Amino acid sequence: MNHKKTIIGLLLVASVFTLAGFIVADNYPIQKIALQLNKWVVKNPVEKVYLQLDKPYYAAGDDIWFKAYVTIGSQHQLTNLSGVLNVELIDDRDSVKQHIKLPLINGLTWGDFALSDTLTEGNYRIRAYTNWMRNAGTEYFFDQHISIVNAVDNKVNARVAYTFANQNGQQKVNATINYIDPEGVAYANKEVKYNIDLGPKQIAKGKGITDDKGNISLSFINALKEPFSSGRIITNIQIDKNSLVTKTLPVKATSGSVDVQFFPEGGSLVTGVTSKIAFKAVGADGLGTDVKGTITDDAGNTITTFNSQHLGMGEFTLNPQANKLYKAHIFYADGSDNTIALPQAIDKGYVLAIDSKDSSKIHIKITANRETYASDPNDTLSLIAQSDGEIYYAAKSNPGVSSFVATLDKNRFSSGIVQFTLFSSKGEPLNERLVFIQNNDQLKLDVKAEKTYAPGQKVKIALNATNADAKPVVGSFSASVTDETKVPQDENFASTILTNLLLTSDLRGYVEQPNYYFNNVSEKTQADMDVLMLTQGYHRFEWKKVLNDDLPEAVYQPEKTLRISGRVTTLGGKPVANGKVTLLSTGHGTFFTDTLTDANGRFAFNNMTFPDSIKFVIQARTGKDRRNVNIELDDVIPQGATHDKNAADVQVNIYDGLSNYVQSSKDLFNQQLKYGLAKHTIVLKEVVITDKRIKLKNSANLNGPGNADQVLVGDQIPVGCATLAQCLQGVLFGVVFRNGVPYSTRGGDLTINLDGVFISADEFDQLEPSDIAGIEVLRTGADYAIYGSQAGKGGVIIVTTKRGDDITRSSYNQPIPGIVTYMPIGYYKIREFYSPQYDDPKTNQAVADQRSTIYWNPNIATDKSGNAFFEYFNAGGKGNYRVIIEGIDVDGNIARQVYRYKVQ
Repeated sequence: MNHKKTIIGLLLVASVFTLAGFIVADNYPIQKIALQLNKWVVKNPVEKVYLQLDKPYYAAGDDIWFKAYVTIGSQHQLTNLSGVLNVELIDDRDSVKQHIKLPLINGLTWGDFALSDTLTEGNYRIRAYTNWMRNAGTEYFFDQHISIVNAVDNKVNARVAYTFANQNGQQKVNATINYIDPEGVAYANKEVKYNIDLGPKQIAKGKGITDDKGNISLSFINALKEPFSSGRIITNIQIDKNSLVTKTLPVKATSGSVDVQFFPEGGSLVTGVTSKIAFKAVGADGLGTDVKGTITDDAGNTITTFNSQHLGMGEFTLNPQANKLYKAHIFYADGSDNTIALPQAIDKGYVLAIDSKDSSKIHIKITANRETYASDPNDTLSLIAQSDGEIYYAAKSNPGVSSFVATLDKNRFSSGIVQFTLFSSKGEPLNERLVFIQNNDQLKLDVKAEKTYAPGQKVKIALNATNADAKPVVGSFSASVTDETKVPQDENFASTILTNLLLTSDLRGYVEQPNYYFNNVSEKTQADMDVLMLTQGYHRFEWKKVLNDDLPEAVYQPEKTLRISGRVTTLGGKPVANGKVTLLSTGHGTFFTDTLTDANGRFAFNNMTFPDSIKFVIQARTGKDRRNVNIELDDVIPQGATHDKNAADVQVNIYDGLSNYVQSSKDLFNQQLKYGLAKHTIVLKEVVITDKRIKLKNSANLNGPGNADQVLVGDQIPVGCATLAQCLQGVLFGVVFRNGVPYSTRGGDLTINLDGVFISADEFDQLEPSDIAGIEVLRTGADYAIYGSQAGKGGVIIVTTKRGDDITRSSYNQPIPGIVTYMPIGYYKIREFYSPQYDDPKTNQAVADQRSTIYWNPNIATDKSGNAFFEYFNAGGKGNYRVIIEGIDVDGNIARQVYRYKVQ
């Protein structure tokens, strides 16, 4: 259902609600609030990203397949604002291991990460965002944890258990680490050395010998004053004379302490008014923990009791009295207890109470205490309900009432988080309450297939999509089929298109087990969702800044396509107007274009499409063809990986519950190896060097890197000379420099090629040796013939400048004035999932039978009748198959359907 409405329309229909004490809102301050909020929406449209992955965890050597849905606004319509999506694979040290860019077509794209078989096991996360989303902050990026195990080369399974104590006022951690082989046999009497890191600091190290069960015990004190973002125990176990195995075990907490916070509904307790108070108990590991307790006043009288109802969260009611203080006596699961003071009640104020337990209605009650009403009996209040900047409800109270109520139909709102805010007559925000609307307004996916299937049998899935009005829809969907026998998952922990777009993408804080609230919806799950809303905060914007026109300018602009832009200045920093800027690349075919700078020295090459790992050379000159200029490129600093709001999802023991998956991954590898299909790297005991040719990674040598008469790497170039030519005199074989110009001893001059662009000897002389990765000399006619007339009579000198590593290669290098070498991240070449055909005699069924992801299809489109179908072959073994289909239609309605069948 499309709920999009104008503000005026919303205000006019307000009178149809059951109101007591409210009037239709048609004047100040609602008009100003609506106007200012609309300004914010226009200036800061909200984009969200969701990625459907083919499975929840992986093994080194696997492929991670994903489909991306990028939406905009509260209606979740597919975005047309951004045309480029960034997707990253990040390890547990917040290091970006892979970064790809994908073109967005109407908010949709798909891709994959090919995991190296040498990738270290551990906790990783996949992060996705558009450039525009960087303005809102990394808290709103798509960010999902995954475990990656090593199924092929793993010789040791390590598992750790922690206990905590207090020693002389400091936090003491006791860890017991167990080492076994993949068959479960203990590594007894083995030496283990370890280091313990908390954040960036190493706080302890030691060694020990495992006992007969493969255990080693260690302890350490957390003496750090500042909180640590992540910790790890890095162990090295000597399993035999020639094998030293490193295992890294996460440290999520250094104490067993539990933090309990209390959240009065609407924001504050008010004396004399009964309020709902929610609480949340979180362990030091970031996960909810059960608590119970009693509330007492300052005279020691017991007022009420409380118990957590879900993941450490719960609620109770309290009518605080003037001049009284209240405390919570809390009892923890381990038998310990503690006393915490409740927030102190204020003397004047309002309580915004909302009851959303009714399946179809929202009941609102706003109450002021006597002191508040007496201070200004004719005051008015305004109530606004909005989601992602779109106002769904607005009303204003009659003057002279101290308590008023409203009943709203839930179907007036889109599903998702709605923020109710109470404003004073001056337009100041007073109270806030989040409510989650869980209407039955998602797409309905009807999945049909045969009831029973056999191993290796062809499966045809028929899909029909309809909206909430039972009308067929045209939509885009993705489907993943896995064998649950090999890839089990607790549905409550799943990240889905519903949990992401409707819930977690709007919250900065961590949400534990997000799919619990959507999986088998009941009165219990809805009540638990309401407590979650009471303990979370909505921070897409700050009302005071919106109302005061304090809206910062966007730092990051939407990327429609790939773009290379920057600014040309003189060496003194003044802009160069009407300067000529040339963009050249010799990789993937020769590419050349140019443009002129504007009055501010700015230039841009727009609407570009180029593959990843391409290298550009940018050359700039003034209008009078002077080359002594600086080139400053835009957006060359990648997004850093700093804050991980889902750190509580880190798996301390990543192999727990994955034994079937590890075994199936190992069986697949063995079959690939048996038939010569393995793509994995095999570690050899002995390496024989058969080619000593030096190869430069980023060389523009058209003969191929290293194919030269001489290759000189950067650290072989002498330093401390007045010019580069002087440093190289006598170093390059068969080359002499005369007045800075290189000549071959065989006769004739050599031209100089810098990163694919020919430059003059004067420009060559200005290069800094520290900027050079290598120099290749082509003096043999067969070598430099490929350059044709561009080569000198004596040959070519090829200079390769230094780059960042593959992850930070978007950084640029300006070795001399007027020339910049630039290696931006281009579009990733999208691969297609291989689905074996069992009726094709060329298909190796023995290999196909070991698949854990049976089928992946990111590009399923329903026709105007809402129909689509896809087909694939089951693997060769028996099992329970799970089909997950997710998607979205042209109006922003989203869907998820899980279909299961048995192969027997």
